[in-house]
Parts: sequence; structure tokens; C-alpha cells
Amino acid sequence: MKKCLTSVLTLLLTICVIVSSAPVSAAAYNIDFTLNSQAALLVNLDTSTVVFEQNADKKMEPASTTKIMTFIVASEQIKDLSGTKITVKKSVIDQLQGTGSSLSGVLEGEELTALQLLNCLMVPSGNDAAMVLADYVGGDIGKFVNLMNEKAKELGCKNTHFANPHGLHDDQHYTTARDLYVITKYAMTLPYFTDITSQTRYELPATNKYPKPRTLVTTNYLTDRYIGGSYYYRYAKGIKTGSHDQAGYCLVSTAIKDGYSYMAIALHAPKIDSAGKSITTRGEMIDSKKLYEWAFDSLQIKTVVESGTSVGEVPLDYAWNKDKLLLVAEKSYATILPKGVSASSVLITPKLPEKVEAPVKKGQVVGTAVLSYANQELTTINLVASESVERSELLHSADVAKKIVTSVWFLAIAGIIVALVIVYLVLALLYNKKRKRLRKVKKYRDM
Repeated sequence: MKKCLTSVLTLLLTICVIVSSAPVSAAAYNIDFTLNSQAALLVNLDTSTVVFEQNADKKMEPASTTKIMTFIVASEQIKDLSGTKITVKKSVIDQLQGTGSSLSGVLEGEELTALQLLNCLMVPSGNDAAMVLADYVGGDIGKFVNLMNEKAKELGCKNTHFANPHGLHDDQHYTTARDLYVITKYAMTLPYFTDITSQTRYELPATNKYPKPRTLVTTNYLTDRYIGGSYYYRYAKGIKTGSHDQAGYCLVSTAIKDGYSYMAIALHAPKIDSAGKSITTRGEMIDSKKLYEWAFDSLQIKTVVESGTSVGEVPLDYAWNKDKLLLVAEKSYATILPKGVSASSVLITPKLPEKVEAPVKKGQVVGTAVLSYANQELTTINLVASESVERSELLHSADVAKKIVTSVWFLAIAGIIVALVIVYLVLALLYNKKRKRLRKVKKYRDM
């Protein structure tokens, strides 16, 4: 019973995270520049509002951004990340020979904690660390990949399928910018994730196979001032890079400035030109930096409606000397709007019942209102009663009586009763006439 209850609570918690992670379908604004990336998504994390998207639901190979899901599955399956030691198997890392993989440099027979391997996975984008973790958790790589796909489905990702834990090319390995946002937002709720992915350097301590510490360097030019050059963006944090010829350059990142936070997903910036030559320009870094600069310069969180603000009224029945009920917003709602646009530009369209009946309690949800801007729906809010209203029993009883009297069944029954009375009167009349005739006949005979 206890195990069953724990499972149910875990499922409910996961559902809550999924719901809160899902981006709000909102007005995606126009940018004044062209992206290198084929697909992109920019979400304001403070309100979970999509402010820009391009091919956000197109299936694309995610390359090493796959490792965000690898991190999720490994960290959830291994209960003691800092205490669990894993031995690197030769048979596992040998599978990467000839693949041109990015490696963290773990060695055959080396003993590392799960937490150390997660650092090796995310900072230098170690495919070897991905394979070691997948083999340890799943018993074999295929079973671990099944866990990845199960988790994607659990998170509500509809256009995602993983074929490996590292992101190397496979036709059956794909996701979308929107799904990758959902996956990453969930990962950010897990222990160690943001700490690990925001590092530009990680010092791997000495091990049984290597006598001194090793410094692992990030692959993310956006966050590293020393290797980033013009790609570096001081407000960026993490999260994961990815690239190979088929996927192009990919990047999942966040940025925080002046109290605002965003996540940018950039997928499939070109890595190979039409002649088959390598492109060294990192289009995904350029795109992410430009999107952040545009958002911070152009957009602003604005309160559209305050909690308790009057939004409409609805006819009210059974209340003494009161025929309308004032409705107010249940909660405050803020959204991202262009800086030059007033919050009053957001259209509030109430959706109310024809009427409500007393008694009504203050705060009781009575209807909803759709908030929209530029012909695109932002969200739906609840409208609640602004006050409590008691029911007038006199008015209620009178209305009940009226409804009874005017109901079809009452009229039918009344009609039947009237008909029976008429029949009775007719029969009584005929009976009385018959009795009179009989009396006359008897009187005549008696004479």
C-alpha cells in the first residue's frame, strides 16, 4: 500500500512539473534579422511565454543536446549520484571508435562517481561518459534508450524519439525545438543540472587510473569569455551544445538580465555548405545571442489584469434586491509585450454563463476570460464572484412553484384532472337525469 501511494504521489508531482513546464501558446513577435538556424524557439522563463518561434515543431536531429535527456534518466535512476562509483568498461567506450565523437577522456577501468560522469557528459560533451552511464543504468545501451523514450512520452513530447544516449546521427533520432524546451525545463528542476551546465570548466579529481586532476573545458562559446570570442554573451548560462554534419550546429541556452530570464533553442545552423565543405561560423551561437539581445531590448513583462479587477457581471437569480453578480479576476496575470505596447492593448473577452443562482460564495469560479493580443490567444483566466450572496428562500420557493405550475407534466396532470372532473360532472348529470326519470316512472306506476 505504501509503495502504491508513493508511486501515485510521484506521478502527480511529475504531472505538475510537466504542466508548469509547457510553454504558453502566445503571440510570438517578429524579429528584424534573419536566423542561420532552421528551427528556433525563444521562451520567457518568468511567464513561460513563447516570444519567438521558427519551425518549432519540425522534427530535427538534436546532436549532443540529446545529453540533456541522458542526464535526466541517469540522475533519476541513480539514487546516490555522489556515492555511486562506476567502472569504465572497454567494451562500452570501444563502441565509439571511428565515430569522430567528442570525448571527455575517461579511461578503461577508471572508477568515477555518477556525479563525476554527469560533469564529463555535460561540460566537454563526452560521448564516452554518455555510453558509460547508459550501460550502467540500463544494463545495455538499448534499455537505457527505451527509458529515454519513455521519459520523453511522460513529459508530453509528441515529436521526439531517441536512438542513442549521445546524439550521433541516426535517422530515427529526432526531436523539435518545442519538445527540447520541455525536456530542458524539466531537467532544470533536477539536482545538480543547472550547476553542472553553467560551468565553463570542470576539474575531474585524480582517479585510480589517472594520478592528477584533469580540467575539462566547455564546448559552449556563448558562455566562455576565453574561448568564445565574438560569440561570448555575458548574460548567458549553459546549457548544451551539439553538432554533427546531419544535425548542423545546435544550442540550448539560457540568459538572465535585469530580472528577466529566457531560454533559447537553436537547431540546425549549417555546418556543411552546398559544396560539402565545413562551415566554421557558429550560426547557432550568433542566433542565440541576437535573440537574447532583441528580447532584452524590445520586450517587457506587463501586468494585464490584477487579482480582484472587475471583468464583467452576470444575471443573478434568487437574491433579494440584487439581480446581477460582479465578477473579478481570480489571479493577477502578466505577460511579455513589446515595450511600446500598453497592457490595455490586450483584449479581455469574458465567457460567462447565461445566469447564476444564489447562494454564491465569494471567490467561487463562475466563468472565464480569454486574453488575446494581435489576434493571438495569450491565456485563459478564471473569473470569480466578488462577494457572497445568500439565497432568498421566498424568491426560490415562488420560482419553484411557478416552474411546477408551468411545467409540462403539471399541465398534463392538471389537464387530466380537469378532464376527469368534466367526465365526472357529465356522468353525474346523466345519472341525476336517469334517477329523475326513474322516480317519474315509479310515481306513475304507483298511481
